[in-house]
Amino acid sequence: MTTRPQPRSAGRQVPGLSRTALTVAAPARRGRFRPFRIRSRRSGAAAVVAGLMLTGGCSAVIPTSEDAPAAGSRSAAVTTTTSPRAGSSSASSTKAPRRTRSTSTTSSSTSTPEPTGAGTALAAAESLGVKGRGPKTGYERELFGQAWFDADRNGCDTRNDVLRRDLTARQMKNACKVLEGKLAPDPYTGTPITFVYGGASEVDIDHLVALSDAWQKGASRWTAGKRLAFANDPLNLLAVDAHTNRSKGDGDTATWLPPNRPFRCDYVARQVAVKRKYQVSVTAAEKSAMLRVLSACPKLTLPGAGSAPTVAATPRTKAPAPSTTAGTP
Repeated sequence: MTTRPQPRSAGRQVPGLSRTALTVAAPARRGRFRPFRIRSRRSGAAAVVAGLMLTGGCSAVIPTSEDAPAAGSRSAAVTTTTSPRAGSSSASSTKAPRRTRSTSTTSSSTSTPEPTGAGTALAAAESLGVKGRGPKTGYERELFGQAWFDADRNGCDTRNDVLRRDLTARQMKNACKVLEGKLAPDPYTGTPITFVYGGASEVDIDHLVALSDAWQKGASRWTAGKRLAFANDPLNLLAVDAHTNRSKGDGDTATWLPPNRPFRCDYVARQVAVKRKYQVSVTAAEKSAMLRVLSACPKLTLPGAGSAPTVAATPRTKAPAPSTTAGTP
């Protein structure tokens, strides 16, 4: 009895591959094998099982739904090949690319602070130049010109100009001279004061930035005209209680502040405006004190510079009379 040789199975597992390439075949006439045409995923799986049974139970890997071609695809015939390895340049992946979560590069801890509002006294104080205090050597009140000089040439001296501006209920001798008035209230103490001309000195006209302080912080190098303007500028002058003013001396913000706390912001703002107008420097301690006071009123507007020029026309000095000597011609 002759036995017909069994055809070699095309569905054996190829060693070394995770997914095996299978050729699904069926017996045909004259001993030849012809491949099926697989029309669907389900029929493809059935064909693989049938092929395994024909080959005597050889092990094979059944393709998953991922490996099976789509229904109606012509490329499903004959051979099912292994999928390319992940990362291969020839692979055509149907998976959506992994999305990366965007992260913010800024954080609240590294964000820059908002700049101080322009036009405020606080911003102006921050811009003042810091230098060390110079020597007081050579300072004399006369170096700032005639006291209460009529710098604006309105026919009235500077002292009476300030009294008319700051006092209420005034009684005048003429268009310039104030005989009586009320300082209500005094900015340094917060209490009302009565001014009477010729009586006790209840009211002083204070230089908010003292002349001696200015001398030590740049005024020693000024021209006579600039020092005269500084001493008579209404921006730098204020009618105040005489006793409190004399306790101030030539102190700056770091060493003296008005006892009346509600007025301190306005007081320091006026000092900042004067020093900015005349380019008077400040010490590190003085600037720190200014910023500390003004931080309590950060929106306070810097006072205007006013119309007074920074250089005043100095009065002409009379030429000395020629000396005569007795004698015969």
